[in-house]
Amino acid sequence: MTRSKDSSTSLRIAIQKSGRLTEKTVNLLHGIGIEFDNYKRNLMVKTRNFDVELLLLRDDDIPEYVQDGICDLGFVGANERAEKNADVSVLRGLNYGRCRLSIAVPKNSGLVEPEDFEGKKIATSYPFITEQFFKEKGINVEFVEISGAVEITPQLGVADAIEDLVSTVGT
Repeated sequence: MTRSKDSSTSLRIAIQKSGRLTEKTVNLLHGIGIEFDNYKRNLMVKTRNFDVELLLLRDDDIPEYVQDGICDLGFVGANERAEKNADVSVLRGLNYGRCRLSIAVPKNSGLVEPEDFEGKKIATSYPFITEQFFKEKGINVEFVEISGAVEITPQLGVADAIEDLVSTVGT
């Protein structure tokens, strides 16, 4: 599916409205000479010097917007592309916004090895990636999909463990 081309815009690029990748993506676009303003206050921004329109979206929407042809190009973390299992091509890794997907448990849980999670509940914002990991190992786990603040779920008795992005040692 391709997007119906708006006669006023040849190229539509999706970037994260706010988050880990936003500032570096904006700097990259400015660095290659694309001029635009007011990206923090708008969802769509026309560039001043090219036939380009920027869509400022939630990061988890970007893979599907590109897959469905709404946008021609998107800047998004590998985690979101993988989680959405989108049919898109990766043109290049940009080596910024580094993080890793990690499983964490309460200190006294006794859960150490992947097999220890058999029959356990894992709270995550990344159920597809998590399921793939455990499925490859032949381990059955239950997923609790959470949009944010997954770290509180073991304390509340909602899950035995969490899986989330970690980019700092303080997380």
